[in-house]
Amino acid sequence: FSNLSLAEPLARAVAEMGYETMTPIQEQAIPVVLEGKDVMGGAQTGTGKTAAFTLPILQRILPFASSSPSPAKHPVRALILAPTRELAMQVYESVKTYSKHTPIRAMCAFGGVDIKPQIAELKKGVEILVATPGRLLDHVENKSVSFNSVQALVLDEADRMLDMGFVPDVTRILNMLPAQRQSLLFSATFSEEIKKLADTMLKSPVLIEVA
Repeated sequence: FSNLSLAEPLARAVAEMGYETMTPIQEQAIPVVLEGKDVMGGAQTGTGKTAAFTLPILQRILPFASSSPSPAKHPVRALILAPTRELAMQVYESVKTYSKHTPIRAMCAFGGVDIKPQIAELKKGVEILVATPGRLLDHVENKSVSFNSVQALVLDEADRMLDMGFVPDVTRILNMLPAQRQSLLFSATFSEEIKKLADTMLKSPVLIEVA
């Protein structure tokens, strides 16, 4: 990780985690994501892919980070979609851990719980929003989220999104995002449907597959 020239606050968080060597997906994906390219990543859960997209995205939005309390200084800059509440929570915990020495705010939004506290938290401003697609659309209906400043989109476990019937929701969300953005799609398998989704979402992506 020391070869990555990560910003000091991120490097410190990684060191505190006791990470030394990168997993294959981290080694291949992090430099590409840092360059701002789109990625189509083939990786199972447990390969370290969360750090593979979280760290470089944090690095890319860090120049915009602000310690101002004003919500306007904390627009949503990165959107990470996960198929289940459990996965969304795992990704959110990673984001919190890696960004703990920065003023970047993160939040996790999922269904099955009262939406009001989530709306209140969004109103205070968050830069990284981890969400399940259905609940994110609830926030869109409530006008509690704006996508105007989104610079990066991550679709995690895309094959599970497909199995769970989330593709129409994901497509609706994609259509609301700024055209000028970086997009990353991670999936354990690449079916025809996933490739179709990738075509609508990614611009000349770098394909990264790890066993």
